[in-house]
Amino acid sequence: MTIDATDEALLRLLRENARLPTAELARRLELSRTTVQSRLERLERHGVIEGYTVLLARPFARSLIRAQVLITVAPKSAARAEAGLRRIPQIAALYSVSGMYDLIALVEAVSVEQMDQAIDEIGALEGIERTVSSIILSTKFVRPGAL
Repeated sequence: MTIDATDEALLRLLRENARLPTAELARRLELSRTTVQSRLERLERHGVIEGYTVLLARPFARSLIRAQVLITVAPKSAARAEAGLRRIPQIAALYSVSGMYDLIALVEAVSVEQMDQAIDEIGALEGIERTVSSIILSTKFVRPGAL
């Protein structure tokens, strides 16, 4: 599937506010509502748009304790380690990376105790050789729709 300039503009608007009504998207793009609706359906059908989400309000998001956990996985244990990591609800995202570490987990917790427990749980999983954790102190900026 090819994405044209109109699709890119539509996706940019949705990344800024995924709740914009189709009529408003059409107005901003200077297209008909049915054209925008058709494009949205096509983007969803082809997997370009997987879903819509909620962004937490700054006061609540700031109250979360967040950490990046750098993970080294034992040889031939990647699938088992990933399956175990998927079961830890405090892991908001898991990235496969190149370099000294194999994975980076973004962990979010409501308390220091919950963060400590989550990091311990990660380190205890079968196939995990080593972890290094960095607590995120502040967010300088996040671009709309960033992963």
